[in-house]
Amino acid sequence: MASKFQTKIINQFKKDGWTVLNVMKLSDSGYPDILCMKFGEVDRWIDCKEANDTLKELQMYRIDELNRLGKNAYCIQDTKGIIYP
Repeated sequence: MASKFQTKIINQFKKDGWTVLNVMKLSDSGYPDILCMKFGEVDRWIDCKEANDTLKELQMYRIDELNRLGKNAYCIQDTKGIIYP
């Protein structure tokens, strides 16, 4: 189930014309929660964290991996904004 914060981020990107997928489970663990795609834009992979949630080491690894592939990947935390990278 998506958190209220994650739903807010999804709705914001959809409003701006992005196709947004809530990534439930890929073949490997640790990938960000949502994938945002838009013609002419670099794919955005966003991990959404509630105010008291923490980013795990594997999640940081996946974000770094996606950025090395030319994607725009980051973790955003409610009330703090982007916390990684």
